[in-house]
Amino acid sequence: MNRTAFAALIGLCLTATATAAEASPAVALDSAVFVERITPDAGRLLEPASDLSRGDRVVYVVRWYRMGGDGGFTVTNPLPRSVQFQGSANGDEEVSIDGGKTWGKLATMRVGNRIATPEDVTHVRWRVDPRTAARGQGRIAYSAIVR
Repeated sequence: MNRTAFAALIGLCLTATATAAEASPAVALDSAVFVERITPDAGRLLEPASDLSRGDRVVYVVRWYRMGGDGGFTVTNPLPRSVQFQGSANGDEEVSIDGGKTWGKLATMRVGNRIATPEDVTHVRWRVDPRTAARGQGRIAYSAIVR
């Protein structure tokens, strides 16, 4: 992958946003991108993404920190066009296939007359409920494949 495409992949990862779902908690986000490597000696390893190739599996980790306020919030992450969504660690995400206009579970989304596929996903979001938000911090992880 050329440096411009790689920079776009990393830069878009860092554009995750949090919005209040109920009250108005102040939320800070931190994102990181890792590439999964498989080696004969060590098995599966996650390494900080520094160079990616078509077919690489990348893992995004979004950390959230509630800085104040009460209630839950939503974390939204746009996907770079250079990756195809695979899934999240806990499977409670909602996806958009139209740039963030509509949301739902991937299995319920439609593109014309067909069921949407991971290739169609443009955005991913997670709702952090008030009880989970009260913990003060957490992580969301999801994977994608470099196109």
